[in-house]
Amino acid sequence: MKQNRKPTFLFTFLLGTLSAFGPLSLDMYLPGLPVIQQSLNTSASLVQLSISTCLIGLAVGQLFIGPLSDRIGRKPPLLAGLILFTLTSLMLTQISNIWWFLLIRFIQGLAGSAGQVLSRAIAKDMFSGKRLTQFYATLMAINGIFPVIAPIVGAAVLSFFPWQTIFLLLTIIGSFLILGSIFILPETKVTTITLETNQPHSNLFTSRAFWQPTIVLSMASGVLFSYISGSSFIYQQVFNLSTQTFSILYAINGLGIALMSAAAGRLINHFSSQHILQASLLVPFIVVILLIINEWTLNSMWLFIIGIFAIIATFGTTSTIATSQAMQVSATSAGLASAIVGLCANTIGSISSPIVGLFGTTSSLPMIIVIGAFQLLGIISFYLLKPETLEN
Repeated sequence: MKQNRKPTFLFTFLLGTLSAFGPLSLDMYLPGLPVIQQSLNTSASLVQLSISTCLIGLAVGQLFIGPLSDRIGRKPPLLAGLILFTLTSLMLTQISNIWWFLLIRFIQGLAGSAGQVLSRAIAKDMFSGKRLTQFYATLMAINGIFPVIAPIVGAAVLSFFPWQTIFLLLTIIGSFLILGSIFILPETKVTTITLETNQPHSNLFTSRAFWQPTIVLSMASGVLFSYISGSSFIYQQVFNLSTQTFSILYAINGLGIALMSAAAGRLINHFSSQHILQASLLVPFIVVILLIINEWTLNSMWLFIIGIFAIIATFGTTSTIATSQAMQVSATSAGLASAIVGLCANTIGSISSPIVGLFGTTSSLPMIIVIGAFQLLGIISFYLLKPETLEN
């Protein structure tokens, strides 16, 4: 169901919020990782593993929910996922064991995947071409609001209440999203009972135009979640900054993502998507090299803060352009395409998170090197998988 009329503010904000299940599930509790580590009497690497288990859930869930929504419509699996997300958020307020914590976080990720995969599919149902890119830019900008406010809210909560209160807030947010999805979101997928689904799927699986942006986005997710996993410990334990200061810096970086996402919607009117994507890969890699030099010479905290901002902000451009390119390849299987995009991105993100923890959090260098490795893999993928022709 394609439409040309401008979507309402409530519809756009709701869809943007649904697309933000990653930040919602992760960013609000990040300031509390050291506190949760102490409360559950466990190690930093195991607490960081809760990021990975949630991401694995987000990845695996999309693989089932996306194709299912191509057959039965978008709203039924979306509502089921939102209900389960709300229930697991409530369960996390009662957990006192790290292994149960990891298990419920995985289930919470499975549930939250419905919002991520179906927000992309719903947008593809309604728009195409540059209009789709511009709408994704709006969704990503809204998505970027949550990394700005979530850690600040999380830090404020931790100043007065135990860490379990953060998951109580997620329970309340999930309840509002259920109501919004019932009363605001239309059903955008016109379903027909058919067995002739092999051809569109096979085209998707063999298309370089699909796999290039998908793999590039996955490597960018590796960059983002390396930062997410390590930043709390580096800012608070290496640079000895307070929880509140970390939250402010984290929020500023999230604002950078939102601004660059919005910028992508304007840049697409002046440059090709491939040129924008190329720049958003090369610039952060140059910054990584400068950060490594800083670590070995000046070891300046402020240069580190500025450099990380530049790297993380460009994720907004990369994710907007890459998502739009990948989703436009399939005309009939938006749910499946969205599922593969989400599966790849969250899988790489889940791999990157514990890698940073394994190399230690007593210095910023391990995180910088891991970020640089994923950035380099993204650049290599961009050139190796570059198709001969691509839509702008």
